[in-house]
Amino acid sequence: MNAVFILDACRTPLGKVGGTLSAVRPDDLAAWIITSLLRRNPTLDPQRIDDVIWGAANQSGEDNRDVARMAVLLAGLPVSVPGVTVNRLCASGMSAVVHGAQAIATGEAEIVIAGGGESMTRAPQVIGDPDRGFPKAMDAADTRLGWRLVNPLMQSSYPVISLGETAEVVATKYGVSRKRQDQFAVRSHRLADRAWGTDTFDSEVVDVSTATGEVTRDEGIRPSTSLATLMKLPPAFRENGTVTAGNSSQLSDGAAGVILASERVVEQWGVEPIARYVASAAAGVHPDVMGIGPVPATQKVLALAGWSIGDLDRIELNEAFAAQAVAVIDQLDLDVDRVNLQGGAIALGHPLGCSGARLIGTLAHQLRDAGERRGLATLCVGVGQGQSVLLERP
Repeated sequence: MNAVFILDACRTPLGKVGGTLSAVRPDDLAAWIITSLLRRNPTLDPQRIDDVIWGAANQSGEDNRDVARMAVLLAGLPVSVPGVTVNRLCASGMSAVVHGAQAIATGEAEIVIAGGGESMTRAPQVIGDPDRGFPKAMDAADTRLGWRLVNPLMQSSYPVISLGETAEVVATKYGVSRKRQDQFAVRSHRLADRAWGTDTFDSEVVDVSTATGEVTRDEGIRPSTSLATLMKLPPAFRENGTVTAGNSSQLSDGAAGVILASERVVEQWGVEPIARYVASAAAGVHPDVMGIGPVPATQKVLALAGWSIGDLDRIELNEAFAAQAVAVIDQLDLDVDRVNLQGGAIALGHPLGCSGARLIGTLAHQLRDAGERRGLATLCVGVGQGQSVLLERP
């Protein structure tokens, strides 16, 4: 198998739903990242890009009709450059990067741009076609998050519960208290604010021009968040529950991408990659405990690489909910002082199709900037999955 390298990675700032990026279409967000990667790497000949692979979890609105191909054209790439869109819900952006890395590893490609994006603001309400003439009701479904248009056979086999309810199930099953969830949420905001205050994101985040001005910073960070404040919030999903709006990730807009290249390309250009792709793995779990998905996925990928938990210098774990993030840390026996040192989705936001690519890009930059060797990016996935990727500094 051929070695695969990440030459560069960047992302937009993440905007809150209805916030700073709400006027930007998801295909334009994708094109912005592609354009930014090319601008940051002027020696890259666009004609040599073998594929653009993009993750999107919705695909029922402005991101329909293969948003990857739309982004190729909107970014001004040659029409000869193809594009394909993949969907693994929250891990869509990660799966896009993995597919690109696998193509290079097998010799089927040498340069791939991969990533993902989501505008949860602009996700549409949809109405399914009626199954009979003259229907008495036409119910709209919100496509931003979670189950919709559910197959009755699915409902009978796996009774559908909300994503927030799955976090409650995980919190109960793995003994994650309300206080630990809120403490973890406070930590996320404080670390994210500190990262911005020390210019840590400068090499990773690219400003976005909108009709109302430049977007330069993640919008959801609340540096004044305190444990006392969060403990006053009511449960959001279950009476007498522990999962609240304050210890859950934010609905967000944003995009992230990477340039993947073969070793031959790296040698030809004489460039210094920021990370080497090592291995990936996905795993399934019961949909009711979807948040624990990173545990089997990580165990699987560590076995593939011959690594152990102790080999990991940095971990980027998506914070869909504090309940599941804490449970994953406990079950994998992760050193929390190596996890999400620049904050996570509770503070930064969780634009579904973007998050997996953001985790990989953040991890790659962290390994390079901190001079550390090995890292893990991992996240849970709706309907009961997890996916993990291992990187190392070249």
